[in-house]
Amino acid sequence: VGGWSDEAKAKMGLAVGVVWDSLDQDYFVYEEKDAKKLVEKLRTADLVIGFNVISFDYRVLQPYSDFDLEEIKTFDMLDDVKKLLNFRLSLNHLAEHTLNAKKSADGLISLQWYKEGKIDKIIHYCKQDVQITRDLYLFGAAHGYINYQSRSGNPLQLKVNWKTENVVS
Repeated sequence: VGGWSDEAKAKMGLAVGVVWDSLDQDYFVYEEKDAKKLVEKLRTADLVIGFNVISFDYRVLQPYSDFDLEEIKTFDMLDDVKKLLNFRLSLNHLAEHTLNAKKSADGLISLQWYKEGKIDKIIHYCKQDVQITRDLYLFGAAHGYINYQSRSGNPLQLKVNWKTENVVS
């Protein structure tokens, strides 16, 4: 769609969206035809927690919404990490060093799967991505830190204040 600007993200369109609902203790899967239901699910949540959800996911979903998605009460872990470190780290990097887990794929391969009609593969990838996001948040909330690695390869800890009562305010 011509880059990573907000305008380009809005043109991407939704292939699959996956939500973990902590009240229902279950995943909810939405394909493009269900995008408005996904937006409503997010809008009615007490709090949306994600990784790069404000700068990416909400930009992709905005065309499916009749209100500004940034009005949703949201905690974006990437924004918090960037604020604390003054640089970005990927979800995969943080998951690897904090949870000893890796993402099963990346967003670019999911584009190829979409072109090939492999929606089940995208759903599996998205569920695993959401699981890692959830587990990273829960680890940070429980322990008060997450792990990462310096450019020179040294293991480091980043103190975070992710207890739910702190991120809601």
